[in-house]
Amino acid sequence: MGLYLKNARAAARRAVVEEQRRAEGLPVQSAAGALPDERREQLDDIDPAWCPAWPIDWQRFFHLTRKHLEAGGQLPTKPGDVVHQAEDLGRWVRAQRLGFDSLTTAQQWLCEQVLGIKPVAEDEKPKPRRSQADKWALNLAAAAQYYQREGHLRVPRRHVETVVIGGGADGGRDGENDGRSSNGGEEHHLRLGAWVSNQRSRAATLPPERIEQLANIGMRWA
Repeated sequence: MGLYLKNARAAARRAVVEEQRRAEGLPVQSAAGALPDERREQLDDIDPAWCPAWPIDWQRFFHLTRKHLEAGGQLPTKPGDVVHQAEDLGRWVRAQRLGFDSLTTAQQWLCEQVLGIKPVAEDEKPKPRRSQADKWALNLAAAAQYYQREGHLRVPRRHVETVVIGGGADGGRDGENDGRSSNGGEEHHLRLGAWVSNQRSRAATLPPERIEQLANIGMRWA
């Protein structure tokens, strides 16, 4: 059966290609090997998704997840939750939730109506990775904050500086290490001591503009 369906899918895709060529006025050498319309309709009646437009791997994960649910299992939501036939179903489900908008309408329907997979909410989406420039700016802000408070940049090697980005003007903290301050800003805990030490050791190779930025907030190189 598996070989039959594999050949039928190949024949169906060939028929689609040939139909597109006819519509574009391009020559079609032969209809041999293309799946006739009546046979495709018969297969569609059995399973409308027998020859999906999406990759077969996606279809395999879909069927494995459906079988898992039909056997009484819970929908896996995290990598490693359920591994079936050497496939990580939790990782696949998470990928569908994160990339829901990039799925076709048919795939979205199958995910929602058959498997119960919903797209992630805004607060569940992973934060974009910071660029090297963003990391530099964040550490520079932490160094400036430390200098304003201590009057120097002789930061102990193990010192961690907390800076709050965004939120209200009061810059308050709620005392919990949850990444949010009481004013709604985002907390960042930076290993400032190690960063300042690294900049001193790399002074000879730092770009001039970064040397100037550090000098402007009180950096002493010796």
